[in-house]
Amino acid sequence: MAAHPGKDQSETVAEPVRLERLLPPGAPGTVAEIIEQIGLWERPEEVPKRPRVVLNMISTVDGRASLNGRSGPLSDRADRALFHGLRSAVDAVLVGAGTVRTERYGRMIPDASRRAQRAQRGLSEEPLACIVSGRLALDGEIPLLGEPSARVVILTASAASLSATAAEVDYVRSARDGRLDLTAAVVELGTRFGVRSILCEGGPHLAMQLLEARVLDELFLSVAPLLAGGEPAGGEALRILAGGELQPPVALDRLHVAPLAQLKPERALGLVPFPQPVGIDIAPEIGAA
Repeated sequence: MAAHPGKDQSETVAEPVRLERLLPPGAPGTVAEIIEQIGLWERPEEVPKRPRVVLNMISTVDGRASLNGRSGPLSDRADRALFHGLRSAVDAVLVGAGTVRTERYGRMIPDASRRAQRAQRGLSEEPLACIVSGRLALDGEIPLLGEPSARVVILTASAASLSATAAEVDYVRSARDGRLDLTAAVVELGTRFGVRSILCEGGPHLAMQLLEARVLDELFLSVAPLLAGGEPAGGEALRILAGGELQPPVALDRLHVAPLAQLKPERALGLVPFPQPVGIDIAPEIGAA
């Protein structure tokens, strides 16, 4: 899963996290500079066939995507900086209902300065919050749904609707054989809501569905310097992808690798694309726990 949002570090830390560029070599850069470099703020002049979809995930060195069911214990200041930086630059945040419930999702952009930055670039103050849900098991106590400023879109094959919420809620109902047609839903986010870029924050089942639907373009992967081991009593521990084995495995090309300077333990950010039409961005942490 993507790291738990936590406190937006831009609100409390004067000195931003800096990344030492290893591949390709270069001067250290902030998360904001890296995001600018990869063009996440850019919007194509012509309407694309579908939005650009990037996935942000975190795992331990041995592949665990969560500890005790949550990704928060894997995160640190650097990962949270990446988390909030990516959110700041996209049109929509896509997340599975289980992750919304477990991580208690709230406002997409809590920091007023980041909202102002988006407005200055001609974007809405906050990205759409897009939730993939089969049964619409989303109670009104989830902070996001209780946020009056939130714009939420539910992607579902169900004909049901949520009870009244403080948030503004719309629906994308794209069904095929009784299940959500994720490809059609992503395309509809573009045509109906003007979405050009989507950040998916998991969980692992949704990440696999995006990959299988061939609508995943890039991956940002943070690797925490932890070895978790173990398997839960209910089955195999979640990794960043959950589901069947990929045959053949998806090959990746590393675009960027950079350990975070001035941090202990160090973490590294890397950008790695999938073969077309899929791309990937990877960020490992290096160092002792």
